[in-house]
Amino acid sequence: MYDWLVVGAGFAGAVVAERLATQRGESVLVIDRRDHVAGNAFDHLDAAGVMIHRYGPHIFHTSSDQVVAYLSQFTEWRDYEHRVLAHVDGQLLPIPINLDTINRLYGLSLDSAGMERFLAARREVPEHIETSEDVVVATVGRELYEKFFQGYTRKQWGLDPSQLSKGVTARIPTRTNRDDRYFTDSFQKMPAEGYTRMFERILDHPGITVRLGEDWAAQRQKGGFRRVVFTGPVDEYFDFRFGKLPYRSLRFQHVTEDRAWAQPVAVVNYPQTEDYTRVTEYKHMTGQAHPKTSLTYEYPTDAGDPYYPVPRPENEALYKRYKALAEATRDVWFCGRLATYRYYNMDQVTAQALTTFARIDAALGPRTAAGQRAQDKHHMVQEGAQQAGEPVPGPVRKSGSAGV
Repeated sequence: MYDWLVVGAGFAGAVVAERLATQRGESVLVIDRRDHVAGNAFDHLDAAGVMIHRYGPHIFHTSSDQVVAYLSQFTEWRDYEHRVLAHVDGQLLPIPINLDTINRLYGLSLDSAGMERFLAARREVPEHIETSEDVVVATVGRELYEKFFQGYTRKQWGLDPSQLSKGVTARIPTRTNRDDRYFTDSFQKMPAEGYTRMFERILDHPGITVRLGEDWAAQRQKGGFRRVVFTGPVDEYFDFRFGKLPYRSLRFQHVTEDRAWAQPVAVVNYPQTEDYTRVTEYKHMTGQAHPKTSLTYEYPTDAGDPYYPVPRPENEALYKRYKALAEATRDVWFCGRLATYRYYNMDQVTAQALTTFARIDAALGPRTAAGQRAQDKHHMVQEGAQQAGEPVPGPVRKSGSAGV
């Protein structure tokens, strides 16, 4: 009998599991229907020996000191600032749109003030900003909207931006300087040994058992746990009682080329041409030296694993019905993207998981004496290893469905 069943070994599940084991000294069974930990952040060496991300590029960025401090217990970091180019009108141009984007696209030599005047003359601000189209047109005008956003969004979501909530494009900045970084967070780095290795360390604890290739429905029937942290789709937990929540999925085509480099930056977007939305070259992100290079082509689709909640008012209304059920379900905590029907960045999921643990800890009260002894023992082992200069902790333990 485990104290906890954690469904999902991605950021949400792994972080909560680690907190339950190390801070409360409780036993945790972590299951995942996939054959690996790390969720969508899973990375590995491909057949050519190049480190790739199986589910598309994952770039870590945050301005949260708490999240950095937490994850830094389990990984060292390498510097990386993400840059993206968009293939527009036959050119590779910086995205988000900045001063260089405008000058190169139109053959101009504007300064920042000139760019602001350029955009101000083209903006079309509706009376009420309600859709993704409204957001972009009100910021950069219709021509730039059509060149950089409309086609990409149609491919990504299978819907026109005029059919999507304003939040889809609200967080995409437009800059009047030459800052070509995709993100501006204070902390922008990549796990030095990769995401998978970081997750293996997060989950390495005597109180945590990891079982891969295990489905929630099957484990639910088996029992053997007292409480649940569920990070899968919230509608699945409730057997789709009100119908399925809509998601957009992705199909990935991974290729290796017999050359050192294929493109000037890690990611190139294709808003005007091609069936795929973007191409990722991982060596830019990982810093790996290799005579070959591996790339991933992304094709959005309605079929497959759930990745992106479709941001429309009727879908939010449906989710709220499931949220009410979740809040009324005893001894089950819902955490993560799928469980809360939100598209969160990795740092946001980590922060949510830490907050979820704090809520659990407050709700359940003081730890048991046995739990406190287990926590104290774990801290002593960690301190001893650190003093000896040994890595803390070791590799993740896996087991099949038959047991440890």
